[in-house]
Amino acid sequence: MPFKPETIANLIIKEYCFSKKQIKGVVEASQFKWDFTWSFNKGKLLVNPPLGRALIENALLRFLLKKDYELEAGNEYKFTISAKF
Repeated sequence: MPFKPETIANLIIKEYCFSKKQIKGVVEASQFKWDFTWSFNKGKLLVNPPLGRALIENALLRFLLKKDYELEAGNEYKFTISAKF
């Protein structure tokens, strides 16, 4: 069976503001680090810096959609990306 490439992403929720309907945090994978803001009422995800953003954006959004009600500010989470980078 062929090896499936994967990368573990570490996510830290910095702010979960229900009144703004927004989650802010940091995600790290391999040597990359991004800040993100997810406006969950609009379904809009902003990821910065743009360097390597295409590598994380879809996987991060899937994770946020799946776990949004379980996320809490100050906590750390991990998820797997089906790619090696």
